[in-house]
Amino acid sequence: MADSKTAVAAAIGGNSLVMVAKFAGFFVTGSAGMLSEAIHTLADLMNQILLFIGIVRSEQEADADYHYGYGRERYVWALMSAVGIFFLGCGVTLYHGVDALMHPHEVTGLGWAIGVLLFALVVEAAVLWVAFKGLWDAKGDRDFLKYLRTEADVSAVAVLLEDAAACLGVLIALTTIALTKLTGQVWWDAIGSILIGLLLGAVAIWLIIRNKELLVGRSMPAEARGKVRAVLRKHGTVADIVEMKSRIIDTETYDVLLAVDFKGERFAERLADDIDAAWPLADKAALHAFAAAYAEKVITHLGDEIDAIEAEIREAVPQVKHIDIEPD
Repeated sequence: MADSKTAVAAAIGGNSLVMVAKFAGFFVTGSAGMLSEAIHTLADLMNQILLFIGIVRSEQEADADYHYGYGRERYVWALMSAVGIFFLGCGVTLYHGVDALMHPHEVTGLGWAIGVLLFALVVEAAVLWVAFKGLWDAKGDRDFLKYLRTEADVSAVAVLLEDAAACLGVLIALTTIALTKLTGQVWWDAIGSILIGLLLGAVAIWLIIRNKELLVGRSMPAEARGKVRAVLRKHGTVADIVEMKSRIIDTETYDVLLAVDFKGERFAERLADDIDAAWPLADKAALHAFAAAYAEKVITHLGDEIDAIEAEIREAVPQVKHIDIEPD
């Protein structure tokens, strides 16, 4: 969580500087590509502010209204951020690029534009490194791309993708502005704007899909489910796993529901001494007293077994914070 907040805070600071520089570059040059890059950075900045709000709000403790806490609220804000990228970043940039292509105008001061973009590339690359380093350290020995797709904090992934797109967008803008300067054809600048818009659209769609999955309640990763099954199978009292349901509350919290068929004879073996001591029973009253005590001990043993299983599941998969085991 702290790594995500650091990455988002770094992105907000870096993009604030870059946005001012890019808008200044646009006012000097009138370049469509430069305006697209300025809009791109403005969209990133606004979206990263939304991500930061989501992270802060998701850290609230559980209360009477939200028993599982506020962890999933970050997905609401991240989804709003992704939609903002799509409409403000992709939509406005594409519109401006198409308009510049259909109604070309002279672009001046391209040397200034190139200087601003080189400055932006340095800052964006630094922010990208912060996001990448945090996610790389968090993945452990897992495959990095798979980790990004299924387990990584969506806020940190959003920063990584947005800043990767920002760096690529700067390179596109630099290329098309350079081509405009070399060839004298201003439509290169418009094409750069369109390509940047399409890039933003691709990032936004990916983030929208990922946040949708998490809001709907995607099951925990297959590897984690496998570890839970392994814990259950090694317990001699477990006959069968009748059902297992799970959902991701947030990237650090999983909820698991298990229906388990326990082996009654194993509990009888544990209580064999009680049976031997009670046999033969003196009368009906003694039989009822023995049955009541025996049932109480079976329930106690079952409860202890469930507690032991839950502890082992949490050790195997630390993200599993909520477990409900139902004897079937």
